[in-house]
Amino acid sequence: MRKDVRILLVGEPKVGKTSLIMSLVSEEFPQVVPYRAEEITIPADVTPERVPTHIVDYSEAEQTDEQLSSEISKANVICIVYAVNNKKSIEKVTSHWIPLINDNTDKDSRVPVILVGNKSDLVEHSSMETILPVMNQYTEIETCVECSAKNLKNISELFYYAQKAVLHPTGPLYCPEEKQMKPACIKALTRIFKVSDLDNDGILNDNELNFFQRTCFNAPLVSQALEDVKNVVRKNMIDGVCDNGLTLKGFLFLHTLFIQRGRHETTWTVLRRFGYDDDLELHQDYLFPLTLKVPPDCTTELNHNAYLFLQSVFDKHDKDRDCALSPEELKDLFDVFPYMPWGPDVNNTVCTNDEGWITYQGYLSQWTLTTYLDVQRCLEYLGYLGYSIISEQESQAVAITVTRDKKIDLQKKQTQRSVFRCNVFGDSGSGKSGFLQAFLGRNLTRQNTVSEEHMSYYAISTAYVYGQEKYLLLHEVFPDFDVLSDTDLACDIVCLVYDASNPHSFEYCARVFKQYFMDTKTPCMMIAAKSDLQEAKQLYALTPLEFCRKHKMPPPQAFTCNTADAPCKDIYTKLTTMAMHPHARLRCMCTCNRCTFCHLQNFINSELVQTVKAKLYTAILSRSLLFQRPSNSSSLESSLSLVLPSCSVPTLHVTQADLKSSTFWLRVSAGATVFAVLGFAMYRVLLKQR
Repeated sequence: MRKDVRILLVGEPKVGKTSLIMSLVSEEFPQVVPYRAEEITIPADVTPERVPTHIVDYSEAEQTDEQLSSEISKANVICIVYAVNNKKSIEKVTSHWIPLINDNTDKDSRVPVILVGNKSDLVEHSSMETILPVMNQYTEIETCVECSAKNLKNISELFYYAQKAVLHPTGPLYCPEEKQMKPACIKALTRIFKVSDLDNDGILNDNELNFFQRTCFNAPLVSQALEDVKNVVRKNMIDGVCDNGLTLKGFLFLHTLFIQRGRHETTWTVLRRFGYDDDLELHQDYLFPLTLKVPPDCTTELNHNAYLFLQSVFDKHDKDRDCALSPEELKDLFDVFPYMPWGPDVNNTVCTNDEGWITYQGYLSQWTLTTYLDVQRCLEYLGYLGYSIISEQESQAVAITVTRDKKIDLQKKQTQRSVFRCNVFGDSGSGKSGFLQAFLGRNLTRQNTVSEEHMSYYAISTAYVYGQEKYLLLHEVFPDFDVLSDTDLACDIVCLVYDASNPHSFEYCARVFKQYFMDTKTPCMMIAAKSDLQEAKQLYALTPLEFCRKHKMPPPQAFTCNTADAPCKDIYTKLTTMAMHPHARLRCMCTCNRCTFCHLQNFINSELVQTVKAKLYTAILSRSLLFQRPSNSSSLESSLSLVLPSCSVPTLHVTQADLKSSTFWLRVSAGATVFAVLGFAMYRVLLKQR
């Protein structure tokens, strides 16, 4: 909606331009009329459309042609005033004023014109028969009003129509010659229909019509009013109503009827509620709300309500209920967009089914990726889908959560984020692309079917960390060592991939780590890709394992996507865990039986430790059970067998006197202490070797 309206009155001398303005202001005919009235401003609270209105007069006696041209270019609507009792002033409308206005305005954005026949009190006949051919000839003429400044006839109506011609112009909506709506208007109303069709059945039922009415006009339709509307459509269109609901053809017919009956403000109210401007384009403020600000070191994510909305959109278009969007269903989903937002690379960025269709998980993942990488683009997409309207929110900015500064997460050693970025580095041919595609469940055979031009440098899917679903975003960094940007370096975890079968591959990873990440707090993991091939000795000063030990990194993780089934995803869970808990130094994430962690695990699981633990538990539980049921001591062993089914319960050689003796419990406590001290000492000894 415009902030104000500027009305310019032009015409031949002595046709009553100034009298009309003064009669409007004073509500009486002036006895003395100056050559030209000063510009007046009508406040918004006294105008029907609640918009400030400026009224400007023109006087040939006081103004030059240059000043007139300037006023024409600034005007939003021009009223050409003629005297109904003066044929010469009527002829001047077409011979002088309309050509002059067209010469001083842009052809692509004509200023609406109102023809004003003043001094109707001086004649008994109407000038409409003369004016109607003129109106049909010039499409920029909105309407014609006959009035009288002397008896105040139609004065308020004149300026109301002038204001309405600016705020609710007919030109962008309707073509009088063809007597139908213009293509841009049909396109906009079609999008509005599809957004309002919540179940995507091609019909607006009573509930959807009521929601539409409440959204646009803040008031629902009563049942009788709904039936009256549908009856009007039924009488004029065969297929306008189907299954007691309004079809797209019926919806478009209704708005054509509104415009033809002079109620185009109804159509404009609908269009503006759904974000359209005067040119029937979605307004920039609607698509890109200014309320969202993202500070440095913060990321953007979709909140719970946004995911629920996107889920409803998916369900709305997944007509065959196979939890995947076929190309036809995806095209139907994006039919409310002015362009197709997702290209073929999206199918290689998120999870798809065996037919290559984007699954429900992949659909949400792509939205998560867009929100993380380009939140403004996400806001634009949500605007096309009508998020603020369907969710009854002020704007789609409420769908976005801005996470707190990453430095605060590191200080508090916890995070509320659900999306973590992993930048994948590696030399050419090291297996980075295969590593990304394996995250989407694709083995080498399936990866070979993907064309090179449709490959993506991103892959996103979910991983579970301690029972929580998180999104892991993998980004393949172009292997140009000297031109790494801040975006390439900004991430939650670094993945360094080298080809285990190529002796020269590891050197690149080592150089990247030492130059960019060795002195940072960003966790790093080394991936030995193509582990199914013969391992080659890396031509570097240190072996990959020694390099990782030196820099306190987890040992290299063997990985291959050359599998019969989908590749194992354990490594991605490890990456997500490290990204989620960067403060925790996870020294080992393997079962190599060579490192300190594995030696300790083997010691804890040894038969000696398990026997000692079982005897200790047996003694403690024996005393507890004896205190509870001293008369049923014969069932002690069977009870322990139920409590400790995984431990073979040894024959008890402990008497009741021993169990009641403080000396016995002192020995138990001492044994537990010795066990703890020995375990800790062994851990320290093995740690020094590391």
